[in-house]
Amino acid sequence: MTFSIHGLAVARGIAIGRAVLVASSRVDVAHYFVSPDQVAAEIMRLRVARDAVVDELQRLQKAMPKDAPHELGALLDVHLMLLQDEELTSGVVHWIKTRLYNAEWALTSQLEIIVRQFEEMEDPYLRERKADMEQVGERVLHCLKGTGPLVAQAKRPQRPQQELQLGDTDVPLVLVAHDLSPADMLQFKQSVFSGFVTDVGGKTSHTAIVARSLGIPAVVGARTASQFVKQDDWVIIDGDAGVVIVDPSPIILADYGFKQRQGDLERERLVRLRHTPSVSLDGQKVELLANIEMPEDTQAAITAGAVGVGLFRSEFLFMGRQGHLPDEEEQYQAYRRAVDGMNGLPVTIRTVDVGADKPLDETRHDAAHLNPALGLRAIRWSLADPAMFLTQLRAILRAAAHGQVNLLIPMLAHGSEIRQTLALMTQARQELDRRGVAHGPVKLGAMIEIPAAALSLRLFLKHFDFLSIGTNDLIQYTLAIDRADESVAHLYDPLHPAVLRLIADTIAECHRQGKGVSVCGEMAGDVTMTRLLLGLGLRSFSMHPSQILAVKQQVLRSDCAKLVSWAGQVLDSEDPALSMNA
Repeated sequence: MTFSIHGLAVARGIAIGRAVLVASSRVDVAHYFVSPDQVAAEIMRLRVARDAVVDELQRLQKAMPKDAPHELGALLDVHLMLLQDEELTSGVVHWIKTRLYNAEWALTSQLEIIVRQFEEMEDPYLRERKADMEQVGERVLHCLKGTGPLVAQAKRPQRPQQELQLGDTDVPLVLVAHDLSPADMLQFKQSVFSGFVTDVGGKTSHTAIVARSLGIPAVVGARTASQFVKQDDWVIIDGDAGVVIVDPSPIILADYGFKQRQGDLERERLVRLRHTPSVSLDGQKVELLANIEMPEDTQAAITAGAVGVGLFRSEFLFMGRQGHLPDEEEQYQAYRRAVDGMNGLPVTIRTVDVGADKPLDETRHDAAHLNPALGLRAIRWSLADPAMFLTQLRAILRAAAHGQVNLLIPMLAHGSEIRQTLALMTQARQELDRRGVAHGPVKLGAMIEIPAAALSLRLFLKHFDFLSIGTNDLIQYTLAIDRADESVAHLYDPLHPAVLRLIADTIAECHRQGKGVSVCGEMAGDVTMTRLLLGLGLRSFSMHPSQILAVKQQVLRSDCAKLVSWAGQVLDSEDPALSMNA
């Protein structure tokens, strides 16, 4: 019987094939006490298991094929970092020594504490790193129990009795799992799977990131998929709609087979646009930039035809350091790799966007924990620790000596914050001058992601060279909607009249004052929003590299002059969503 399961669409395309189920990643843990004379042996068991997993991941890194996406290497680095983090190990040892827990019980107890810290984070990407910590712990638990890697448990199903006519003699396979770790994804890359479905995960989870980089159709957050899909079931993964169709009828199969072929042809056409200038029908040049998380992501940006990096999220250098934040030299080398990787194209580096809700400074336990979104985060966190902020500013200024660098400040709202930031910029330059260290000029920008900032544009434009609209947070703060709260997530609306008015006014004021303006949130990479943003006057979009060619196609098909009046009608409408489709 045909039925469908709904999840989140995170990687576009259609995949059709037989289901291959992997065993649940959750490990049954025995809970028992050890005697005092067994403590040393139990701690040794833990360390041996951890070292074995470290060795396994390092072997995977060395065997990584040259065409593997950079995201996989970066995510494996994160897992290795978490594995070797002393807080995890020392916490587990503490449980063994003080409570006499066996190693498995001690490990799960410490994981629960760390996972709760991740769950309190406001930033969606960093919150998704909870899954990385869980997977690290599960690999160690598998090793303690003597079981193997997750994907190794997946077995190819038996040859079906009735062949599906898809133009191939070998039936394609799709993977269905509760969750997949980066190491599992690397093995997945080398296997025969053409798509995957997971019960958990969000649009910023590692599985989503890797799926987009590989161009593999995927649906995450499908909740019960691994429970209801049986081994060898025919499955359709609709990565455009976020739907999984199980045991489809012949008519549905034929329909999706056609959509799949159409999608393949469309991707081939998009690739041909890589070297085509991004110019609208009426001759308007539109800048398409890339959002990156790691220096190595610059290769994907170049491959997609990006004309620069519009957002380099520097917090990925800080994540999980547990009090051992990256020093100036480490940051400088990372920023320089990004600058060198873009071959002379501009790179916009955003200063660190973390806060008291992130596990970077365990000494702060204030009211910000009650509502991290409104607490000590982003520039507030940086200004509260001037020494840390100066270290980052010096590193960015040094990297600017090697290419065109723009510096972007997140979450500004007050004139006092602007003045403090400018003063610290001056101080950072003076310190480098005193040391005789080379540094370069930077254009200074501010993110517009708080309504107060969008309503104070003249103040901002007195001090900054450009503005970048962070639509994700701007929508969240304007509508008072927590994107992570499922009970109100349906109210998160980029087409709300108030949101559109703030975006339109920001773009218009920047144009009046001759200052640059871009959008770097999810709206920039959403092709359904491209024409509207063009009509509102936007000429600079920054997005995930995988979205650039699709947005470019929309630009090439658009007449910006003709879109202006239509965009004005949408802007003035009580229901912009209806006006967009009219």
